[in-house]
Amino acid sequence: MARLALPIFLVLCLSSLHYSSGRPSRTRKAVSARQTDDVKSQLDKLWQEVNSLKEIQALQTVCLRGIKAHRKCYLTIEEPKHYHEANEDCIAQGGTLATPRDLIENNELRDYAKRSAPGSKDFWIGVADIVKEGQYVDVNSMPISFFNWDRSKKQPTGTKRESCVVLSVAAQGKWYDEVCRSQKKYICEYLIP
Repeated sequence: MARLALPIFLVLCLSSLHYSSGRPSRTRKAVSARQTDDVKSQLDKLWQEVNSLKEIQALQTVCLRGIKAHRKCYLTIEEPKHYHEANEDCIAQGGTLATPRDLIENNELRDYAKRSAPGSKDFWIGVADIVKEGQYVDVNSMPISFFNWDRSKKQPTGTKRESCVVLSVAAQGKWYDEVCRSQKKYICEYLIP
């Protein structure tokens, strides 16, 4: 659709410019200025549409490599990084570290991580209490209302050193807090517009 829009648009622009060139010269300047503004406005709208289509195409590519659920796409990254590097990598790809908002989403992330990275057991997710100990927020600093702590291991431990959260596939998707500088695989999430 977008591929057809540009040629049609250019034909219309050229036709209108050709049509305006046959008018008397007194009105040509006024019409030409108005048409130039219209053309600029239409070009701006076209570029916005093209950029939007590029974003959607990139998101579809991510969704094809990962999974789609809860109006989001998820993608596991198997190159271990520390928490902040992992989040920066997700942001560079147009997303953030995944933040499960309920048990269903958490379990889908666990199952996806288990399938996509067999043998891996721990993944960074977008939950941390870096700013204030015990006050867990997502990567956008919004408070978290869903938690899936591994209570059998007395998680979270509450130490100031362990401020970033890991989803453990080995512990059936339970969470534990960890030192943010630890190297872990991670899961990125991308919102579907």
